[in-house]
Amino acid sequence: MNARIPPAVLNAAQLQSEIDHAWDADLVQQLTDYIRIPAKSPMFDPQWAEHGHIDAVVRNAADWVRAQKIEGLTIEVIRLEGRTPVLFFEVPASSGFEEPPKKPSTQTVLMYGHLDKQPEFTGWRADLGPWTPKYENGKLYGRGGADDGYAVYASITAIAALKRQGAAHPRIVGLIESCEESGSYDLLPYVDALRAPGNNRLGDVGLVICLDSGAGNYDQLWLTTSLRGMAGGVLKVEVLTEGVHSGDASGLVPSSFRILRHLLDRLEDSQTGHLLPHSFHCEVPPERLAQARATAAILGDELYKRFPWAHYDCEGSQRLTLPTTTDPLQALLKRTWVPTLSVTGASGLPDFQNAGNVLRPYTAFKLSLRLPPLVDAGLAVQQLKTLLEDNAPYQARVTFEGGGSATGWNAPETAPWLERALNTASRAHFGADCGYIGQGGTIPLMGLLSKGFPKAQMMVCGVLGPQSNAHGPNEFLHVPYAKKLTAAVAQVLAQMP
Repeated sequence: MNARIPPAVLNAAQLQSEIDHAWDADLVQQLTDYIRIPAKSPMFDPQWAEHGHIDAVVRNAADWVRAQKIEGLTIEVIRLEGRTPVLFFEVPASSGFEEPPKKPSTQTVLMYGHLDKQPEFTGWRADLGPWTPKYENGKLYGRGGADDGYAVYASITAIAALKRQGAAHPRIVGLIESCEESGSYDLLPYVDALRAPGNNRLGDVGLVICLDSGAGNYDQLWLTTSLRGMAGGVLKVEVLTEGVHSGDASGLVPSSFRILRHLLDRLEDSQTGHLLPHSFHCEVPPERLAQARATAAILGDELYKRFPWAHYDCEGSQRLTLPTTTDPLQALLKRTWVPTLSVTGASGLPDFQNAGNVLRPYTAFKLSLRLPPLVDAGLAVQQLKTLLEDNAPYQARVTFEGGGSATGWNAPETAPWLERALNTASRAHFGADCGYIGQGGTIPLMGLLSKGFPKAQMMVCGVLGPQSNAHGPNEFLHVPYAKKLTAAVAQVLAQMP
């Protein structure tokens, strides 16, 4: 059942060579064209349907997949009324060219990615921009190439490479959405439609391959073992119906900013960043703690040195902003299993040029609360609303409007066959064993799939390694790593029992 494929059928060196060529000859250009299109997720482009950018990247990807002419592959763009489109492809199982013929798995592999993008953000290098791709020193710069436009192209390239070598493989379906960066709220109706009674097009999913995650370094294959959840929304404090002269009102009319600070003190210890509600925390499972220790030993101080810390000169010496910890293990846990608050936007604050001596009528912050994988995000939003709105200082009008939530994910126990396959693929294409790492981001689909397919194995990985900076300026796709990851995915597909 777990027999390895004979070298004559699946040659790792040949596999890597063919995939390298596909990336150099085609995929880099495909992703260059993709980056040029500002296909922002619906949260950031409410008029996405009128603008047509999401439709363009979905159409381009579908056309490219069809052009690969993979034996047996079918693909369609599925559209539900009022929702962003998804790509769905299917490749039937194949026994390949092996002698004696290998009976392919009766289960299905589900491959996942997304084509929508984060907004532009500021701070791009002078010669770079979100929609102006640049290929430099093996890195393809621009918004969305690494998060997550490459996924559909890498998935199909991996399948095509298996076909060329005549390797047996299970049935494969692909689900490529275009609402992930908005919380995947459009995805569940599509999953329900694809799993309709009497017409279950997803099938019996035994393995999910998600290519929307990160890597601890670029030296080995990395399996994501957990993802944080997210609870977000807008906290607004109103004290006046209109702005008034600060000389006339300040001191008597309370500052909306000060009230907002006071409310956030209910949630967070501003000295340490520790979140105060006990319900937002959870215990770290022993297996994850053991894996974190092993990963901390591999990555060491690179866990915090990889960020672009602000620096300055002070009396002849250079100083850097310090991280919250320099202990590698704690650095891993703080970004994966500890809740934390970020303010990602603000309203009611004019820019400096237009900031007169006015006591402003309101202040609003957009809050992003990252939650441990085992904390229910829906309950967290409800608790957050009660915590922030009740008993407002000075009876100010305080509102918290939830902006979406997604519960995190903790991977199921890795089956022996998958662990062997991951290590074999990582050694063959990277020269090192597979690493295990939790990620601080959120992929809403993973929780959904774990509930829908509780027995399925999960291969969650990606190209978001050090400095790749998804969501921020100067995002890049590390092409040499993407090539090796593509080959590793192909090898794991061929080893599914």
